[in-house]
Amino acid sequence: MQGIQDVATLLGVTHRTLRFYEDKGLIEPARVGNTRVYRRREVARMQLILRGKRLGFSIREIKAFLDLYDADPTQLGQMQHLLTQIRLRLPQLEKQRAALEQTIDELRAMEKQASDQVALLKRQRKGG
Repeated sequence: MQGIQDVATLLGVTHRTLRFYEDKGLIEPARVGNTRVYRRREVARMQLILRGKRLGFSIREIKAFLDLYDADPTQLGQMQHLLTQIRLRLPQLEKQRAALEQTIDELRAMEKQASDQVALLKRQRKGG
């Protein structure tokens, strides 16, 4: 069992983040007086939550995934649900990546045009 500071440091999050997920019902640290105590289960759940957030899943989707795990310790339902969510999320992320790549290309072209224009204006100023 670990205290909130240890878990926050381990996971690279703030106390506020841990309390947020506790308030949302995704983790349930034990209490010893006013102190939150995190068991291995809560740390593992937080790792899954953080991975889900990194992958772009909503809190609702993460909660459904965690609830499935609690309901089905064999993890079959959880894995099927995860597979479905991944198959829905991948095309969305691929579209976002394509849009980002297009935006980056456009910005690079604009940067080159602006840089060329600045160089031209500097030459004109020197010559003028």
